[in-house]
Amino acid sequence: MAIWLTGCGAIVVIAYLLGSFPTGYIAVKQLKGIDIREVGSGSTGATNVLRTLGKGPGAFVLVLDALKGVLAIALVYWLFNFASSQNFIPATVDAQLWQPWVVILAGLAAILGHSKSIFLGFSGGKSVAISLGILLAMSWQVGLATAGVFAVVVAISRIVSLSSIVGAIAVSIFMVILYQPLPYILFGIAGGLYVILRHRTNIERLFAGTEPKIGQKVETPEQTV
Repeated sequence: MAIWLTGCGAIVVIAYLLGSFPTGYIAVKQLKGIDIREVGSGSTGATNVLRTLGKGPGAFVLVLDALKGVLAIALVYWLFNFASSQNFIPATVDAQLWQPWVVILAGLAAILGHSKSIFLGFSGGKSVAISLGILLAMSWQVGLATAGVFAVVVAISRIVSLSSIVGAIAVSIFMVILYQPLPYILFGIAGGLYVILRHRTNIERLFAGTEPKIGQKVETPEQTV
């Protein structure tokens, strides 16, 4: 049992490290030679990269951040499949009951890693893209439905933060409507609330009417000198 718990714990730690990989920071550093945390919103996520460097780099970071989430959940599936095929799962463990809980722990760890990266002094992004990747790997139906809500809101408002917040709220609703397991529903609630909390300053700007829309670039340090 101790070995099994260690294996599950290791997967959760790896998920955190995957989430921590600073995609946006590295991309902007390599392409522009600046620290993305000192530009715009200070986030290392795809939206701030989009505003800083444009659509291409923004889309690149979005895809990679989503893939981090997919990989974090895929590792859990691999662990359970491998352990089952090798009879490593203890007789006292019901794999069907355990797997959803380990999935959400890995998902939450990846989200935390993305926003509190160990490689960036526990700073990071808003955890939207990685959350989408996690949802697609966890339940592709919920992931696609949430992405659809995000797309509709962003098409109407042209404000990414508002779309992210509405999507975060929609996750829990879709989890219930699509009859997902209790752990996944709890993940939807916890993950959604966390993403919303990460958008506190955006919410303040939304109420003030100063939140930037898609297409509005931010000035980089070299542009201000």
